[in-house]
Amino acid sequence: MAVAERRLQITDVKTLAALAHPLRVALLDQLAALGPRTASQCAHSLGETPANCSYHLRQLERFGLVTRSEASNGRERPWEVVYTGLALGAEPDDRDDQAAWAIQDTLTAIGIEQHTRLALQYLRLAHRAGREWNDAATSHDYALLMTAQELGDLVEVLDRAIRPFIRPTRQEPPPDARPVHLDLRAFLRPEELV
Repeated sequence: MAVAERRLQITDVKTLAALAHPLRVALLDQLAALGPRTASQCAHSLGETPANCSYHLRQLERFGLVTRSEASNGRERPWEVVYTGLALGAEPDDRDDQAAWAIQDTLTAIGIEQHTRLALQYLRLAHRAGREWNDAATSHDYALLMTAQELGDLVEVLDRAIRPFIRPTRQEPPPDARPVHLDLRAFLRPEELV
C-alpha cells in the first residue's frame, strides 16, 4: 500500500554523524528500495552478520530513520524506513558550520561508493537479468553548459518525474514491477574550481 510523501531534511550534526557509516547507508538503501526487511535478510544481501545489521538498525531507529514494520514473518518483525526522501545538510544559515560540512562530505562520499558498488554488482550479475532488463538499463553522462539556476530547475523537474515511481508512494505498480536503482549526480565540473 502506498503512503504519503514524507521527506526529511536532516541538519542536526548528531544525526548526520550517526548516518556517516557505510553499513547504515547501505541498510537505509536496502529498506527504501526493497521495502520492509529483517536484519537477517539485510545481512545476507550485504555480506554482513545479522547481529551487526541489527545493531546498526537499532541505531538508525534511535535517530528516527527506521521503525519496526507491522508486517511479521512469524519470528522476526522486519524494519522499514520512515521517510520517502532524505535531504542531508546544513540549512542556509549554517553554511559556516565546518563540522556539518565535513560530515555531509563524508555522507556524500559514502553514497557515491554505495551507488558504484551497486552498479558494479549489477554488471557482474547482468546476465541473470534477461534481455528486456539489460536493454532498459543505461549508463549515460552528459556534458551540459548551464547556470546554477538552470541546474537547480533541471534537478527539480527530474525529481518530480521520478518521485511517482519510488516504492513507498507507488500507487498500484504493475505485477512485473521490480526494484530499480537510479542514481543521478549533477555538479559543477571540478576543473572550474581550480
